[in-house]
Amino acid sequence: MAGTLNKVMLIGHLGDEVKMHYFDGGNSIGRFPIATNESYTNKQTGAKVTNTEWHNVVVRNKLAEICEKYLSKGDKVYCEGRIKTRQWEQEGQKRYTTEIHVVDMTFLSTKKNSESGPPVADKQKNVGADSPVDENDDLPF
Repeated sequence: MAGTLNKVMLIGHLGDEVKMHYFDGGNSIGRFPIATNESYTNKQTGAKVTNTEWHNVVVRNKLAEICEKYLSKGDKVYCEGRIKTRQWEQEGQKRYTTEIHVVDMTFLSTKKNSESGPPVADKQKNVGADSPVDENDDLPF
């Protein structure tokens, strides 16, 4: 294969609220962790084992604002994006983090929507970085 591919697809639950940062010029960035689980049965003991992996998710601009408005801790989402690694220096030590930069997202279940209407999973709300949003509509999907 001549080319390369950097694509990530995750289905998991938010581990915290969306943390927003706003910049001059109207741009914004949102960050939140997503937990994915792997379960299996230990053949020697017969016990069920669950491993949780945490992923640092980054969303930008309109998608970040939509996530802040509609997502909360515990909500289940499908995210599609790419892996990016950042490094910085803190107190003389190099620090690294790996993030998932999301460009497309589907809300599978949200607590905020389930209180006010049918569950999101029934409608498969799909939100992308380039999704058109009607400003007069209170739902951006």
